[in-house]
Amino acid sequence: MKFLAALLAIVSFAASAADADGPTLQRIRQSGELRVGTETGYMPFEMRSKSGEIVGFDMDIARLMARQLGVKLTLVNISWDGIVPALLTGKFDLLMAGMTITEERARRVDFADPYIEIGQSALIPRSQAGRVKSIKDLDAPSFKIVTKLGTTGEIAARKFLPHANLRTFETEAEAAMEVRNGRADALIYDSPFNMIFAARHKDSLVNLQPPFTREPLGWAVRKKDPAFVAWLNRFLARIKADGSYEALHRKWFESDAWLADVN
Repeated sequence: MKFLAALLAIVSFAASAADADGPTLQRIRQSGELRVGTETGYMPFEMRSKSGEIVGFDMDIARLMARQLGVKLTLVNISWDGIVPALLTGKFDLLMAGMTITEERARRVDFADPYIEIGQSALIPRSQAGRVKSIKDLDAPSFKIVTKLGTTGEIAARKFLPHANLRTFETEAEAAMEVRNGRADALIYDSPFNMIFAARHKDSLVNLQPPFTREPLGWAVRKKDPAFVAWLNRFLARIKADGSYEALHRKWFESDAWLADVN
């Protein structure tokens, strides 16, 4: 009788431990695979290297996650307008794509704790730097403004530049090239991207500083899985405590050595 009680206690404990994992962690551990959804092209968070590998700040963190879980990492590249639906339909377990945490998005997905804070800035032609000193200087019908469709860059452009002539593009690279080629006066987009794009084209572009918004970025998961959110929060706290996060931040945000290896 005591043996049976002990056996039932062990089974109950094992079931409780499995339940504590939640559906996503259970799937990851059982399959031996962490599937991360992203959209390449967002420097320095996720990009294609010249060899075709997906690299960047988010991707290095994803590799640390997979190592912590003891599973392999699979990266799934999805276009921005379809990335949340792809998460919701189970095409991947976790969305890591430099996504700003907003109330609208939080109605569809759950976010882990913010892992970095950025802001919107204006990428402008160097020839305009003398007369464009701040975002306010761009709010006129004579200015052609570009941004990426469906992003907080578009939201900020419409809010802060209601009188400007705004166009949206499917990718940030397309929009940035409009400014570089003289077909637009400014790109309103995330400051890290603008800063790096300006650094690659110092002869023709300037990134106006400081950013004029403040935005927390977070990793997104499907709703009703608090165990996975809790695990992600513990993981983030762990890599910040052990120095791993700071090392990756220095690599991708405080150095430009990696620029030579990406497209």
